[in-house]
Amino acid sequence: MFSLLKRGGRVYTKIILDASSATLIPIIERKVVPNSIVYSDCWRAYNVLDVSDFKHYRINHSVLFADKKHPINGIENFWNQAKRHMRKFNGIPKETFGLFLKECEWRFNNPNPKTQLRLLNQSVKGNLN
Repeated sequence: MFSLLKRGGRVYTKIILDASSATLIPIIERKVVPNSIVYSDCWRAYNVLDVSDFKHYRINHSVLFADKKHPINGIENFWNQAKRHMRKFNGIPKETFGLFLKECEWRFNNPNPKTQLRLLNQSVKGNLN
């Protein structure tokens, strides 16, 4: 699984086959505006970001989880919420895991229950017409 979070904004998730640079960089290039600041952990696949169109900073989890200058708690918050939500199901079939993950993404991006209900009603009404 791979995820991106726009600071103070929306999360994007994707199921990936591997966590190599060849897999991750095209996703990042499609989803992140050039010259953006990108914070990552120290996973070696992110090394290529050092010579890319992004300003790349690493957070070493073993030394420092987050500091006031370069916080990364937002994406950790998403994963904590997703795990808490999915734990209720006592296991999710591999075939449908991606749907559950996208549901968590949608819930995170639309945190207000009234907004969720409005969007669901619009979706249902749109499908009935």
